[in-house]
Amino acid sequence: QVQLVESGGGLVQAGGSLRLSCAASGIIRSINIMGWYRQTPGAERELVALITSGGNTTYSDSVRGRFAISRDNAKNTVYLQMNSLKPGDTAVYYCNLRQDVNGYWGQGTQVTVSS
Repeated sequence: QVQLVESGGGLVQAGGSLRLSCAASGIIRSINIMGWYRQTPGAERELVALITSGGNTTYSDSVRGRFAISRDNAKNTVYLQMNSLKPGDTAVYYCNLRQDVNGYWGQGTQVTVSS
């Protein structure tokens, strides 16, 4: 069983920054992929960024250059530093962990960017 707990969401003005954290607990494999997705009402959940246990990263085109994903393997924690936030970044952000053939989700944290 794996649990993911996100923190760090909130309300910020356009141009501001937020840092999201996601701590994983339970049986965590040494090889896994952690990432962040986001979802707005009526839309599908979309990829924001991924990071492998080896540190390789992937970003969506919409956030590349503004967001940075990182992880602390010793703490089983992944971070998302979000800079130059735009109103279009407003969404519920979900943490995801993939290991073996399983995927796990956090409960989500709201990020709201005001114009």
